[in-house]
Amino acid sequence: MIVKEEALSDRISEILKRWETNPMLRPRIAKVTVNVSLGQGGERLAKIAQVIAEITGQEPSYRKAKKTIRDFGIRRGENIAVAVTLRGEKAENFLRKALEAVGNKIKYSSFDDFGNVSFGIKEHISIPGVKYDPEIGVFGMDVCITIERPGYRVMRRKAKKAKRVPRRHRVNREEAVALLVSQYNVKIV
Repeated sequence: MIVKEEALSDRISEILKRWETNPMLRPRIAKVTVNVSLGQGGERLAKIAQVIAEITGQEPSYRKAKKTIRDFGIRRGENIAVAVTLRGEKAENFLRKALEAVGNKIKYSSFDDFGNVSFGIKEHISIPGVKYDPEIGVFGMDVCITIERPGYRVMRRKAKKAKRVPRRHRVNREEAVALLVSQYNVKIV
């Protein structure tokens, strides 16, 4: 689907007006998940985990291989990736850096129908403030942004849990685009 800039900007302005009238409709960033999959464990993965901890300000968790793949030299249960989930102010600070690394441009196809966004950073050294270390080399990472409205918690809480959140209260693709364009000055390509 090809998006025309004029139609998108008109739709964004309509959405922003609707958010001003009803604050419960204004979505927010619930979490930012950063994933670096190396495909092998060992010393390099531990060093990458240290770099991710420095960049994000939070300790990452290791991810294990689900099955053995002999062609790639991966054994089941071996650490092959690191991931970190950021929320609140840490998420917003990292997101600003990550968007700057990709030139504040995101493809329209990177948004799904439920307001989630995913994009990749090819080289970690493109993030502002990160320097090249010859021992580690260069690695890429995936950044996933989860966007939701206030009140979405009713589906996850323990007491008086709702079975589902209606479609009208979920964030759609256009609203996620409007949030990133208005808050982070992202250009949609």
